[in-house]
Amino acid sequence: MNNSNALNALKALAQESRLAAFRLLVQAGQAGMAVGDLREALDIPPATLTAHLNILRSAGLVLDQREGRVIRIRADYSCMNALIGFLTENCCEGAACEASVKATEICKAC
Repeated sequence: MNNSNALNALKALAQESRLAAFRLLVQAGQAGMAVGDLREALDIPPATLTAHLNILRSAGLVLDQREGRVIRIRADYSCMNALIGFLTENCCEGAACEASVKATEICKAC
């Protein structure tokens, strides 16, 4: 991940509804969530959710897949892990530290 990609991801997450959506998708795991279920959980209008998902999608943080009439949204764990790695790569003077190891292990488990 480079500075530009990290900035795009951080900008996308720097809004309350988008951060909440992304956190719900991370919590949902690889199964992700149907867009309608995500909208109900966030209690926001469909058009607003679409706009938020477009921003998360353009930052590479979410992926979607059509399943018949349903669109399923998933967190892109490779992007999330790359962002975490980018933010922590110089942690503890470049040596592996307990906090970055735990975050990476949690994310790789997904």
